[in-house]
Amino acid sequence: MTIRAIVFDVDGTLAETEDLHRRSFNEAFAEHGLDWNWDRPLYTQLLGIAGGRERIIAYARMMGRQVDADGLHQRKTELYNRTIQEGAIALRPGVAALIDRARRKHLSLAIGTTTSRPNVVSLLKSTLGGEALRVFASIRTGEDVGAKKPDPEVYRLVLSDLGLSGPECVCVEDSRNGLLAARGASMRTVITPSQFTCHEDFSGADLILRNLAMPWSSPEFQPFTSLMDQPVDLCRLLAHGGQ
Repeated sequence: MTIRAIVFDVDGTLAETEDLHRRSFNEAFAEHGLDWNWDRPLYTQLLGIAGGRERIIAYARMMGRQVDADGLHQRKTELYNRTIQEGAIALRPGVAALIDRARRKHLSLAIGTTTSRPNVVSLLKSTLGGEALRVFASIRTGEDVGAKKPDPEVYRLVLSDLGLSGPECVCVEDSRNGLLAARGASMRTVITPSQFTCHEDFSGADLILRNLAMPWSSPEFQPFTSLMDQPVDLCRLLAHGGQ
């Protein structure tokens, strides 16, 4: 079926934001008098839990503590966005070029993420400019859903906004949870593993790429996939200079 839209995840997909999230959590914990420190190995494990507030709740239970999860998460979001707005994070390689190609091909663009809406707005404006929000026909975030990834709810909302079926869309994701959510909405799925997800099992992905600027498969990611095995429309979309 002809591609009519590209749907992007945000954290780890549009940009390598997860380490900034991690540092912002730790800063919020310190401000609230908590001696918690989420180092990279621990945070990698916690990313298996979709949603920052949900991670705080789960970790508090592990530690046998009662905390103000909403307050902590709100402060973490403020700290994160302050840094994002300073221009500290760039888009991952190939993302801007793919967005530009999609617009020239008159494809719809959309976002489906479990992160908070302010995080999405800050990232888009800081990387794509003040008019960035108009580029996307649908932006659905964690505030819009009752169940987060790997539940496909957020992507089903995006499809409803677009008025398209899953097979008419290509989803770009970076995680196993995201892959399951996208496949649950019947979208073709391209995985670009991030710093925190490169160890995950991406079985079921249509294509696994190092990043969108390198539209060929990398053997270290399993299972191995090849652009040569993809439909012509997807190959043309992902290839450099695709018209």
